[in-house]
Amino acid sequence: MDKSKHNKIQSIESRPHLLDRVIEMAWEDRTPFEAIKAQFNLSEPEVIDLMRRNLKPSSFRLWRKRVSGRSTKHQALRGFRVGTHKCDRQRHITGNKYRK
Repeated sequence: MDKSKHNKIQSIESRPHLLDRVIEMAWEDRTPFEAIKAQFNLSEPEVIDLMRRNLKPSSFRLWRKRVSGRSTKHQALRGFRVGTHKCDRQRHITGNKYRK
């Protein structure tokens, strides 16, 4: 294992709240590996290694099976824009005011 890769993983593992967050993000279907890279500076292979080291073997196999065929874990393969929370065909409503 590359020494810098090992140091990054150990740094995350030494802080339980960060480790929990990385594992949570890795399990989330809609969180791409690029988001984990941006937030924690861990590449996809490093996330895989971290998961292998911190999950039970059966949980790791289940996770790998789940994310291997999932296009939403890779931004380049996503079929939607990030940050869009409404249908692009929905009418834009302006000037809404509540009566007091």
